[in-house]
Amino acid sequence: MESPSLTHLVQFRVVSVTAETNDAKSFRLQASEPLSYKPGQFLTIGIPSDRGTVARCYSMSSAPHEDDVTITVKRTPQGYASNWMCDHVAAGDTLTALPPSGNFVPPAQDADVLLFAAGSGITPVMSIAKYVLTQTDRNVALFYANRDPAAVIFAEQLRVMSKDHPERLHVVHWLEELQSLPGTADLQRFASVYPNYSAYACGPEPFMNAVTDALSSQGFPGDRLKREVFQSLSGNPFEIEEMVSEPGADLSSVKGSCNGASFDFDDWPSDVPLLQYLLSKGVDAPFSCRSGECGACCFQLIEGAVEMEQNDVLDADELADGYRLACQAKPSSESIVITYD
Repeated sequence: MESPSLTHLVQFRVVSVTAETNDAKSFRLQASEPLSYKPGQFLTIGIPSDRGTVARCYSMSSAPHEDDVTITVKRTPQGYASNWMCDHVAAGDTLTALPPSGNFVPPAQDADVLLFAAGSGITPVMSIAKYVLTQTDRNVALFYANRDPAAVIFAEQLRVMSKDHPERLHVVHWLEELQSLPGTADLQRFASVYPNYSAYACGPEPFMNAVTDALSSQGFPGDRLKREVFQSLSGNPFEIEEMVSEPGADLSSVKGSCNGASFDFDDWPSDVPLLQYLLSKGVDAPFSCRSGECGACCFQLIEGAVEMEQNDVLDADELADGYRLACQAKPSSESIVITYD
């Protein structure tokens, strides 16, 4: 089996750097080639270190209709990559990234949107809000929790957006120093006004669990809530090692579509993850962490069966709908049909 290679890296020139708060900066980037992405997606950035390149996922706070791409990075205590970005990256520098990825994306024909964000979780939520308000006629309700006023990222942008769309955008700022941490009951009261909206949540795990509890207790359908979960990547997607199948492994057929292109192969070994196999065949399959931690490689299983070695991303509803992680999926039936589209 051929060794896959990273043929599609994107170079970005840093156009400007903006301090959003004392510990968060936005980096406006200009891609070296035409770039398309969806609101709510992220870039996997290569960060230099004394151990070689390390990879980190940063959500885009810009929306696809804007001229350039913007990522927003908040420092984390003892976080090497976020501190390197905030301390060393300046206008004129170049960053290397994988193409945009992620499934925290509103469908084109979605309902009005109910957004929940805490801290830097506002980044992909901001992208979604900009898209919905400028490219559709739908409404947006945003619950945004922070420690205090100084920690509110995009405070001025949100003020302007509220002024420009007074009938369509409703923003509630929740400040911990005044109101303590938002609890399930607080989130229930906010969400109860928008029972038919589709919800999106991004923030620390306790916050997102509270959002999930608040919505489910009101009978909110699970398939109308998307959660964005980021973890520090344990692997390095910028360095792909050759994976060789053991002699005698069973072979399965797999056909499907990815980025509008169809494929049909009949020699997928039972001990090789789908992502590794498709990359070896020249399929431009999406990925980021390759460790089952980010969800960028998610596909939908149409026919057949696969087994995943690890899953830190997909919930029970998504699994029931056939979604699987290509970096963790190995064939467990003779014939398999999938789609990324």
